Amino acid sequence: MFEQPSFLPPFLRPTVVPVRGAVVLVTGAGSGIGALVARGAAARGAKAVLLWDIDEDAANRVAADIVAAGVSARVWSVDVASTTSVKDAGAGVLEEFSRVDILVNCAGIVTGKYFDELNDTDVRRTFEVNTFSLYRCTRPFLPGMIARDKGSVVTIASAAGLVGVSRQTDYSASKFAAIGFTESLRSELRHRGSRVHTLVAAPYYVDTGMFDGVRTKIPALLPILDPRRVAEQVLDAVEKGQQRKVMPVFANAVMALKVLPVPVLDWITDLFGVSSTMDHFVGRKVKDPGRGLRATGR
Repeated sequence: MFEQPSFLPPFLRPTVVPVRGAVVLVTGAGSGIGALVARGAAARGAKAVLLWDIDEDAANRVAADIVAAGVSARVWSVDVASTTSVKDAGAGVLEEFSRVDILVNCAGIVTGKYFDELNDTDVRRTFEVNTFSLYRCTRPFLPGMIARDKGSVVTIASAAGLVGVSRQTDYSASKFAAIGFTESLRSELRHRGSRVHTLVAAPYYVDTGMFDGVRTKIPALLPILDPRRVAEQVLDAVEKGQQRKVMPVFANAVMALKVLPVPVLDWITDLFGVSSTMDHFVGRKVKDPGRGLRATGR
């Protein structure tokens, strides 16, 4: 557990949120970063870990590991793209556990298609899962956090939400929106005097299978990230009270580079191979009947 730095003035002191003793809910918890965050929360002493995923079997396997470690776990089969599915699951969570202390919005999908290959269904589904689900999944639990004046809403966005990337006109746009959602929520909570914590995590490509085939030109600066390390850093950030976590650290440079003229920015991103990272993208097929999408759970 991390302690607040006592030497900082009150307005700079982070709102730390201990995982130990918390009820932690993770969406997209059946695979990828979601599964690792769920297991990591259990290892840090969470009171209960609640797993939401469209693939109930996958979530049950993760839950079995958590229960074997001596921590309570509960699985809901949830399609975060469905208002009804989320609303019903949210009501079930509150009936059984009465609260959620840490909500980790981790479910995500990517198509990896060029713009002229995308259809309306592709784009709509990407935004339903990556963006609109943030509203659905946060809505049942934020009022309780505000009433208790504690808790954390975590958004797993992407470095693609900081700069546009070829073959990601749907994915990158949805992650820009996810970052905007979290930053606006943070502003709103602060303006209302709430101590509820928010975190937006923006990792570069993560080696979970979701982005199979992507390549990085300069791995020393922009490596394909280890998902275990990403999950650890997300939980560390919550417990330290950090509100933005870009991984790797070098990826933060893009925010400073955006003050440059666009041709210069484009030249630099091309120099680092950002626009070519998806040239060999394959991705992975997942359980999402009738939709043929690439991935879920980051």
